[in-house]
Amino acid sequence: MTIWENTSSNRSAVVTGASSGIGQATVRALRAQGWTVFAVARRAERLEALAQETGAIAIPADVSNQTDVDSLALAVAEHGGADTLINVAGGARGTDYWADAVDEDWEFMLQSNVMGTMRLTRALLPSLRKVHGTVLNLTSTAALASYEGGSGYNAAKAAQSAMTQALRLEEVEHGIRVIEVLPGLVQTEEFSLRRLGNQQAADNVYAGVEQPLTADDVAEVIRYAVSAPAHVNLDQIVIRPQAQAANHKLIRTGN
Repeated sequence: MTIWENTSSNRSAVVTGASSGIGQATVRALRAQGWTVFAVARRAERLEALAQETGAIAIPADVSNQTDVDSLALAVAEHGGADTLINVAGGARGTDYWADAVDEDWEFMLQSNVMGTMRLTRALLPSLRKVHGTVLNLTSTAALASYEGGSGYNAAKAAQSAMTQALRLEEVEHGIRVIEVLPGLVQTEEFSLRRLGNQQAADNVYAGVEQPLTADDVAEVIRYAVSAPAHVNLDQIVIRPQAQAANHKLIRTGN
């Protein structure tokens, strides 16, 4: 591979968490712009449907599993490689206070948000260095301000944010740009449902908020950031709905 030219027809990206939400929307946004996209997630059937819809290359994998990551890196190389890695896979589990912390929930959050990001980035760095590529990590405003019942997710996202900052320092000499996108309240089909376990509780998260962010909103920011000229590094992008001035300041106006 040679250093990429900043035209969409020459660009290629690995996007994790592609079976739903922001990851899925990012695949659509990049494919609409002409990128080659490797769509990665655990749920093969959802990936195949997305591939049929968009022309993305589906690669089922669990990024928290080293064997899957090794196979994924090999598959990407066999298809010509990628100049961009977009780490979206992650998630939250539970809202327990620290005194009632559930080990399995914390282990899931640390594996999916922290270890998965580390493993896949580590695997692809040698090839990204060759093309002066891009790594974009989707973290969260939960990395910036902690809240009751969020300690496990706060910890995972703060760690992922710190990793991103360290990676930028370590890889600048190799010509790699490192971008962090930190969304606030985003209404997607699965995030709150998976965290809280039932649809009513998930719906209550967004109740009365006139316009929470959508997955498409965040995907558009991601698309813009990775499509900017190679010398432009958008280090850290915080994106919130207008109704949310801070994690704790959210305007609810009714149904």
